[in-house]
Amino acid sequence: MLPDAMRQNRKINVPLERKTWLLISSLVGFWRQDLMKNPAQAGTKRPFIAKLSSHKPSAYLVSKLRKYEELHKRCGPNTESYRRTLKKLSSSHTNGTTDCNYIVWTPSNGLGNRIISMASSFLYAVLTNRVLLVDHGTDMAGIFCEPFPDTSWLLPMDFPLTDQFYSLQPGNVHSYGHLLKMNNLDISTVSQAPSFLHLYLAYNYDKHDKLFFQDQNQGFLQKIPWLILKSDQYFVPYLFLIPSFQQELGKLFPDKEAVFHHLVRYLFHPSNQAWGLITRFYQAYLASADQKIGLQVRVFNRKASPVSVVQEQILGCIKKEKLLPQVDEHKLIASPSKNKTSRAVTIASLYPEYYESIKSMYWMNPTVNGDVIGVYQPSHEEVQHYGNNIHNLKAWAEISILSLSDVLVTSSWSTFGYVAQGLGGLKPWILYVPAGNRPTDEPCPRGKSMEPCFHFPPDYHRIPSTKERPDAGSPVPHVRQCEDASNGIKLFNS
Repeated sequence: MLPDAMRQNRKINVPLERKTWLLISSLVGFWRQDLMKNPAQAGTKRPFIAKLSSHKPSAYLVSKLRKYEELHKRCGPNTESYRRTLKKLSSSHTNGTTDCNYIVWTPSNGLGNRIISMASSFLYAVLTNRVLLVDHGTDMAGIFCEPFPDTSWLLPMDFPLTDQFYSLQPGNVHSYGHLLKMNNLDISTVSQAPSFLHLYLAYNYDKHDKLFFQDQNQGFLQKIPWLILKSDQYFVPYLFLIPSFQQELGKLFPDKEAVFHHLVRYLFHPSNQAWGLITRFYQAYLASADQKIGLQVRVFNRKASPVSVVQEQILGCIKKEKLLPQVDEHKLIASPSKNKTSRAVTIASLYPEYYESIKSMYWMNPTVNGDVIGVYQPSHEEVQHYGNNIHNLKAWAEISILSLSDVLVTSSWSTFGYVAQGLGGLKPWILYVPAGNRPTDEPCPRGKSMEPCFHFPPDYHRIPSTKERPDAGSPVPHVRQCEDASNGIKLFNS
């Protein structure tokens, strides 16, 4: 159970230990009683800003996570079971069964893509009784705490296949797709299972790599001790379309729109360094506000989406959805009001222009109702820096800050926004970034589900006559077309 203070208040201050897996999750049932008895050790204490979730995990999910933690502790790095299974890699084929099987996650693209694909990989590990190990490299070092008690999910640096990670591309000779291709798509003709296989599930995967999602190809993978996965996608929706997983997923997640919410709050917790960035910004700019509004602006092509047009789209969103009060351009000073509200707006964007525009508007003019509007931007990096630890640290801090909002606007197609809405348990308003010289008539409709979108799914589940609509041929009613990506699929409550 949670402390009484956490059940009663939205924000509390409690001391917490670095590297305990309960740092930011306030979900009932995810906490372990033994950790609650001694929450602060090693001399590292820090304030905790908790946002209660209205989405309670199922008892079956909580039980499944406890069992996974036991498995990870028994099979994690540097255990005897890990060392025994590691020896399997010295042979091209596996002989007999192993007591521990693994899936190794490798990074691709930006931090948002990495978080959604790690969450997907973890769920696949739970479904297939595997242990998830992650290669965070140098550009994600020290950003997250360890999620599992008394063990590590970090892949040891001496793992023998790390030199192959950079060659994980479509058509890789060690990939499952290539193996199927070489055997005329009939996996039953493979007499000996290899000791490892690559799974390439990134945005540009080919038709053979996509065969991973066909149910008849899952059984063979159970024989492989080591699966090395590269993905930048939230492929969870397609797991719900694989018949052999459907019953288990139904018991784990009765609330289909909270799958990622539970996964991301369970797995990802800020390190001390990230937590410092989060709390300093929160306490300086957000803590005293009556309402916190997050606005995430992701522009993929600055030439196709001029600054002035995007700014007009943002203002159209604010006005049409009544997210902020309008300004009174005819007054210099706001009229006295006993009921004025203070609102703090956090803008997350690589660029400063959108922040400067909104900040200037509310600084130069009073609001029509007397509300006080503060506009803040933690950083503006100008470009997305790949392979940069500090850039990823700032990105993780800003995602976490956005997740503490009461109202959230995210950009279409943005995995950064997906993670923020999942952490916060928020259905966002989806800002459609216009490509052209004029804003759209519907600048930011409200999302119907807080789940991320699987942008590039295969289409095995669709019947041929309905391939133009991703949800039309779906045999599962809660897997439907994304609001922000016409070819993508996501989870909805039926």
